[in-house]
Amino acid sequence: MKKYLILCAAALAMAACGQKNAQTVGVITEPVSASTNIEGCRYPMVNPDLSVTARVSAPEASTVALDLGGKVYPMSKNAEGLWEVTSDPQVPGFHYYFIVVDGVKVSDPSSKLFYGCGMMSSGIEIPEAGVDYYLEKDVPHGEVRIKRYWSELTAAWRTCYIYFPAEYELNPGKRYPVLYLQHGAGENETGWSTQGKMDTILDNLIAEGEAEPMIVVMDRGYAELAVPDPAASAGGMFNFTAFDRVMTEEIVPMVDSEYRTIADREHRAISGLSMGGFQAWSIGLGHKDLFAWVGGFSGSGRPGNPENFPSSLNDDYRLLYVSIGTDEPEHMYSGIYEFHKMLEENGVKHVYYESEGTAHEWLTWRRSLHQFAAMLFK
Repeated sequence: MKKYLILCAAALAMAACGQKNAQTVGVITEPVSASTNIEGCRYPMVNPDLSVTARVSAPEASTVALDLGGKVYPMSKNAEGLWEVTSDPQVPGFHYYFIVVDGVKVSDPSSKLFYGCGMMSSGIEIPEAGVDYYLEKDVPHGEVRIKRYWSELTAAWRTCYIYFPAEYELNPGKRYPVLYLQHGAGENETGWSTQGKMDTILDNLIAEGEAEPMIVVMDRGYAELAVPDPAASAGGMFNFTAFDRVMTEEIVPMVDSEYRTIADREHRAISGLSMGGFQAWSIGLGHKDLFAWVGGFSGSGRPGNPENFPSSLNDDYRLLYVSIGTDEPEHMYSGIYEFHKMLEENGVKHVYYESEGTAHEWLTWRRSLHQFAAMLFK
């Protein structure tokens, strides 16, 4: 299988030696305040080896710890009376983290907040050496707008975030293809445009001529029907019947009626991460009249049903995409890998990508979106 390797910071720093004028993007030579800190807050800091030093003021606490990357680091008081600890080196990208005060998990008051893990969480961005596809550049920037709409199916107001390419308002006669992009469990419609930096990724791809200008719709991947549907009440977390109906009966028609879309399946894609990836494959393959491009990042079809993935899919879809991080939990990695192998054995053409050195986290999904978006609508 093909793996896409990302050079480590040390290797890139060595490669940069001798080059005139400059340091490789993402390589740090001294501790720096995390870009995800609240303005004016020095800590947490990212060190040259990509470890994280956190400081917290909790004078009445008996114990304080940093919970980062699935590991808890006990903190101790420094000479200033502040609780402090330095973590192990971290994988580049975005990570949720918490401060644990006397056994209670709370957000770091020095960090911006992000909805993840089913709650408002602290987050820290670890620089990635030599990589700038998700960093802001001097290129035309699109807009992410908030759309509130009434859902008859759920009898509730819902919210979606919609990305419009920079040229959208400049070309009032032009229509655009649409990517429906879903978040994972424990996250919501804000995830892709905050933690995922999808707008920056698309801005850069479009400016470089590597991706077609497109609209991207990001909706909340949970739904409860106002009128109970027996088909939506069984099957646990992999039953997407309710959201399937909201997507196909309400969201897609609304987007096509209110915005300048090319309203046919050839110009409509659906993808997502983790839970959203499973949703994308379920909805995309369940509605081939609506979608011709389907992608799942750390979440795809279910390998236990090979008869649902015949080689005839090659005639029905322009692109089927599957990705996973090499360091994801074993059950996640093996499930996606087995799905990929089942598609191969069934003769189903697809793109399979492994994000080297990343786990079930946003860098895996940023890399996947960067690759997937560049393939769409061509």
